[in-house]
Amino acid sequence: MAELTRKEVIMIINGSIKPRLAGVDLNSVDIHRLDLEGSNMRGAMLQAANVNESIMRSSNMTGVDMTGAHAAYADLDKAILISSNLTLAVFTGARLTGANLTNAVLNGANLQDANMKGAIVAGVKFDEATVWPDGKKGSASNPSKYT
Repeated sequence: MAELTRKEVIMIINGSIKPRLAGVDLNSVDIHRLDLEGSNMRGAMLQAANVNESIMRSSNMTGVDMTGAHAAYADLDKAILISSNLTLAVFTGARLTGANLTNAVLNGANLQDANMKGAIVAGVKFDEATVWPDGKKGSASNPSKYT
């Protein structure tokens, strides 16, 4: 499937109560500040996408690939991110409260100042380059400390 532009994404979600973007190629697309609450984004490709300040509360993002995505201050409250690739993603100041991150890959991800209260972090994979909400890196902390 061809990559969508910001304009095409806005047209898809305009008027849609729960946008369906499952499996869609959103690599490198700029969708910052969009309201995607409750959307089905299962398996979507968001590599290097700009989702800063976007609202993705209660969205199904199972298996998404957000490698290198920018999601600073994004609202991912109760989002389902099971088995998602969040390698090198930037989640500074993001709201991940109640998010399900089971088996997510956080290698090199930046979670500085993110709120992970109530998040499910079973099986999360991370490396020494992962930055936790309090600024600690890698194994200097534990993801369950922030939930």
